[in-house]
Amino acid sequence: MIFTTKKYRLHVLYSLLFAFFIASSVMGISLLPIIRLYKSNFMYIMAASVGCCILMLLLYLFFIRKYRKRKKIIKNPFPAEMEHILNTQVSYYSLLNDDEKQRFKQEVQIFLGEKRLTGIETEVDDKCRVLVAASAIIPTFSYPDWEYDELGEILIYPHDFDKDYDLSASGANILGLVTRGGSTMVLSKTSLYHGFSIDSDKTNVGFHEFAHKVDGEDGYIDGVPPLITDRNVLRQWLNIIKKESHEIEEGRSDINPYALTSRAEFFAVVSEYFFENPAVMAKEHPELYGILQKIFKQDTKSMFQSVVKSMFKPYGKKIGRNAPCPCGSGKKYKKCCLGKKRQ
Repeated sequence: MIFTTKKYRLHVLYSLLFAFFIASSVMGISLLPIIRLYKSNFMYIMAASVGCCILMLLLYLFFIRKYRKRKKIIKNPFPAEMEHILNTQVSYYSLLNDDEKQRFKQEVQIFLGEKRLTGIETEVDDKCRVLVAASAIIPTFSYPDWEYDELGEILIYPHDFDKDYDLSASGANILGLVTRGGSTMVLSKTSLYHGFSIDSDKTNVGFHEFAHKVDGEDGYIDGVPPLITDRNVLRQWLNIIKKESHEIEEGRSDINPYALTSRAEFFAVVSEYFFENPAVMAKEHPELYGILQKIFKQDTKSMFQSVVKSMFKPYGKKIGRNAPCPCGSGKKYKKCCLGKKRQ
């Protein structure tokens, strides 16, 4: 998410073009009749030109507000408490070199500065904030230009919940989910902490749900993430899904059987495995490990769509107070889960 030179220059270019086009159109429509009427009056023409330039400047500043805010965010020193959490709780971070650690910390700052974390009947402390951010950054760390464009808010539940978002139900076994539309994610706090406390269990709800977010950034959560841009890699991926699914069905695989639910869940489950215990996956599933290495490598996709989204909707879509509550109760958010907000 940190702005690279290429992405930043592209964003600036599009912002200038959009600002110039809009300012020219507005000023042309509103002032052209006046200019025609007073075409011999130099002062009127100058006033119109100055007005157009001011409007263009204001539009340009509006379109690049995301990057102006990011520059301010990363100028702040990274809190020592949060760095301690990264060092002790996130094994992935400890394997990075100094430059990579610096970029990782900047991405944590940016993610937490732009996405809203809301605790529902629980507090959102530094540990929770850092682990959520790490869950988002790790799967896309080799893609510096990656943006979670649609995601605006993460709701933190104290523990697992059921399909009706009931925390007290006896059958509460949902660890996390991405709501329809992809603008909101719900995570169980206890399951999030458990995923980072044990590196060898091949499960991590943070990685799982953000794998769904990666998968769905093209508009479809279908098990074919937009990171796959090569047709040959796509063909290999679909063949491996069939092969590994058959092994799971036959009871000859250590991959969580939940992967058989759908192609989307297969991608999320094996992504957990890939980031939680890569050494074991490389040994037990070398072909699967190899294709996931290809999927999560450097970015080659077009950035146009992401740049334009960043100009008009820089921080994702947060839940409005009067919007329907994502828990599906039918009530407004302010009269349902927001009323249970702790922090």
